[in-house]
Amino acid sequence: MAENKDVRQEENNVDDSKTELANRIANQSKKVARTYEHIEENALRMVRWFSSFIDRTLFNSKYAKIVSLVLAVLLYVLVNYDSQSSIYTTTLRSSKDLTGVSVTAKYNSDMFELSGLPATADITISGDATSVTSAANSKGVVVANLEGLTEGTHEVKLSTEGYGDSVSVKINPSNVFITLKKKTTQQFDLTYDFINQDKMESIYSVGVPVFEYNKVNVRASKDTLSSIAFVKALIDVTGQTSDFTQEALLIAYDSSGRPVEAYIYPSTIQVTVPVTSPNKSVPIEVEVSGEVPEGLAISGITMDQQSVTIFGPEAVLGQIDKVVVTLNASTITKDSTIMRPITLPAGVNSSNINQITMTVTLGESTTKTITDVPINAINNINNYLVQQTDKTTVNVTVTGTEENIEHITAEDIYVYIDMKDAKPGLQEFALEVRQPSSGLIRYTVTEAAYELNVLGETSNDSTTEGTDVNNG
Repeated sequence: MAENKDVRQEENNVDDSKTELANRIANQSKKVARTYEHIEENALRMVRWFSSFIDRTLFNSKYAKIVSLVLAVLLYVLVNYDSQSSIYTTTLRSSKDLTGVSVTAKYNSDMFELSGLPATADITISGDATSVTSAANSKGVVVANLEGLTEGTHEVKLSTEGYGDSVSVKINPSNVFITLKKKTTQQFDLTYDFINQDKMESIYSVGVPVFEYNKVNVRASKDTLSSIAFVKALIDVTGQTSDFTQEALLIAYDSSGRPVEAYIYPSTIQVTVPVTSPNKSVPIEVEVSGEVPEGLAISGITMDQQSVTIFGPEAVLGQIDKVVVTLNASTITKDSTIMRPITLPAGVNSSNINQITMTVTLGESTTKTITDVPINAINNINNYLVQQTDKTTVNVTVTGTEENIEHITAEDIYVYIDMKDAKPGLQEFALEVRQPSSGLIRYTVTEAAYELNVLGETSNDSTTEGTDVNNG
């Protein structure tokens, strides 16, 4: 019985708890409903107030201007939104300097000669980085527009072409002074120059060229034409070995040999050039300088080649009768075999051999004196008469090996004075002696000077070479 009573009591307690919980939930729901109702009332009150404020503002003439300004600003912002946003998203701007940009001129080059225009100018390209890079790599130029200008000096503003419209270009200098001169035509005789002769084999020589015509027309201003000294055809002889024909470029030059900028008509000319290989065989001569040391002298010289074939223009070859090989005797102390280069005369292009081998033998040096060697006069260019002195001969010492000097006489020796700078009056002349071509013997005059009275009168004898003063 007691247990049943406890069970019923416990069930009653549970029911009371449920009832209390239901009451709390009901009370909380009422609270929430009242709060929501309160918020809704306040929101409706704010809407009614804002609506009333808008009505009072928009439809009140007192605030009409302010409202219009605000609406205009809002409309501007909405319409220009894209462009405004692009301002903040624009690519970074940059610039680049270019130096030495070619300057070209637009003018009538057939009628006028232009001077004063600089060949190049410096520019600065500005814009967004991509456009600047593209423009800098383009083939843009600086332009001087001279069209419509007349003869005279003008200040011209430079412009650019070829850099595109997406960049701005600043030119330095921006303005230049130029001069236009009217052109006229003048005829000139034609001359020529051979070029690249070092690229033609030296055994060949070029003759006188034959031109298609011998005069050319040159068009330029009068000042430029007056500065032209000659017009030359530049004939390229590179690799030529026989007669040839080519179109030669024509260039005008001033008296100093500087090119003159002028229009030559035509700019080239056909020319035919003969090519020959003139040559001549001449003997080789040894020219000995210095003295063999230690009391020795050169007894003999033998060469493996006695002659050489030389090549060059015929006019040059006609004046040559030998070629020279030099030998310094002061470097020889015993019998020797020596290789020496051949010295070609001026104007000779080449030779069939460039050096020779010579064998030099030595012997004991000895001397002897030759007396009464006549004194001669050379280069008496004014044909002065001279008054002879009591002394008309001189002694000469001959040095060499005994075998080489034993047959030398006064007739073999030529002693002279040079009257090239002679003036009337008593004066001294240096005594000179011609050395033997063989180089095996050396002559020494025992006296250094010779006194001679030069008269102011002249003779009709035009001979100036080898005049004996005894007969002067």
